[in-house]
Amino acid sequence: MFSHRIGSEQPNRIARAQAEALDRGIRLGRLNDSNPTRFGLGPESLPGIYGAEPQGPIQARRSLAAFLTERNRAGGSSALVGPDDLYLLSSTSQAYSWLMKLLCDPGDIILEPRPGYPLIESIAGLESVRAFPYGLEYDGSWFLDLATIREALEEPEADRIRALVLINPNNPTGSYLHPVERQEVMDLCARHDIAIIADEVFFDYPLDPLPGRKRLAGDNEVLTFGLDGFSKILAAPQAKVGWIQVSGPAPQVLEARRRLDLIADDYLPMSQIIADGISSMLQEVPGQTARVAARIRENLTVLKTMLAEESACVSCLRAEAGWNTLLRFPAVIEEDDLVVHLIRRYGLTGQPGYFFDMPTNGYLALSLLPELPEFQHKVSALLSAVNDLI
Repeated sequence: MFSHRIGSEQPNRIARAQAEALDRGIRLGRLNDSNPTRFGLGPESLPGIYGAEPQGPIQARRSLAAFLTERNRAGGSSALVGPDDLYLLSSTSQAYSWLMKLLCDPGDIILEPRPGYPLIESIAGLESVRAFPYGLEYDGSWFLDLATIREALEEPEADRIRALVLINPNNPTGSYLHPVERQEVMDLCARHDIAIIADEVFFDYPLDPLPGRKRLAGDNEVLTFGLDGFSKILAAPQAKVGWIQVSGPAPQVLEARRRLDLIADDYLPMSQIIADGISSMLQEVPGQTARVAARIRENLTVLKTMLAEESACVSCLRAEAGWNTLLRFPAVIEEDDLVVHLIRRYGLTGQPGYFFDMPTNGYLALSLLPELPEFQHKVSALLSAVNDLI
């Protein structure tokens, strides 16, 4: 299940002797200790002695674990999150990179959704990993094309598939994973011994959800790595704090954590300066999430009203959650032509559907985040641009 990148499976004699000493309560001095804060050489602005904790400073992880446990309770789950289940990083992008190192040798495969944000494929390329797509389909709401996942797991190269990426809810489609899909995916991953990477950064922003939405983070059926971070739940992309929550069958979790510890140790723990602010930032999350949620719901309502009033040939695809929605316009207009026209005549630009691997021409992503006057202006300009080209 894991890659061969991590090195020796067994600790050497020195490492075993060190572990035995620690088990007996002996604190070992180090002949090669190069930590200046142990010798009174640290700066006054950063007092205290630095202790490298690969998973991230323990107090920050305790605060985060308490927050996540309370969030589970608020969502109707009794699942407890412990600090040892968590790895702190600078972003979910870094989390993807670590997990590809953990699970994949060069040339191995991860399955990722299409339509979807192209970041995963880009990171996979940097890690010498191949990203194979599976499908999402739309028939009034989005659903997982389970057949494409089954087919991938039966291909000649299926033995090189190491993980299934689930974006819950997906970006840009805004679709949650639904109960029937969830169980089928769990069964497939258990049967083929592959891990789940569950990116749930937009989970707390429902727009028009179908029943049964549920987090994957903390699930114990298969080895699962839940990703989240401050960029979305705090609406603060400059707050570079992300995390991995590890869950699943106990033996696999223990082995995954042992190997992740080695990766985290090589890349060094999160900055203490950032970690010290995590507890206070967590207190802002409920208010910030509510503020953003109110904005995106209001704008979605306004969008639907504007589209209806204009009798426009532009429609809004159903989004269950997230900060964006996909708009559909007549496919006789090339997506590039529309965006270039928006640039030249209206001073606006955007991301066409092919950026997300939409299956056909005629889509444009629209952010629901702007303040209402700006949002209305952008929608009006888009409708005018479509009419111009029609």
